[in-house]
Amino acid sequence: MKREDVAGDAPVLQALGLCAKAGRLVFGVPMICEMLKKGKKPFLVLTASDNAQNTAKRLRDRCAFYAVPLIALAWSGEELARAVGKSAHLAAVAVTDENLSVLVAKKLQN
Repeated sequence: MKREDVAGDAPVLQALGLCAKAGRLVFGVPMICEMLKKGKKPFLVLTASDNAQNTAKRLRDRCAFYAVPLIALAWSGEELARAVGKSAHLAAVAVTDENLSVLVAKKLQN
């Protein structure tokens, strides 16, 4: 990622960091799918740009079935993980707080 790209993405990355600090993020595809199966719907699911086709399809299908908004990010799994304070690659995160999901969605639109 170039330095000028980081400056433009800073509000979105800060919003994701805030969600993580508040404990309102679920990390990883297995945890998100398990959460959906148990009936605990997140308010927003964000996916990395470098997901495998099967992973992307799995998330698309699950989110469509459970009527959860899904947004594909322009960042890789490494960049997504760094934004939320994790060291490993992350394919997806889910925001579990309604107000924070609105904040993240607004930052993504700008």
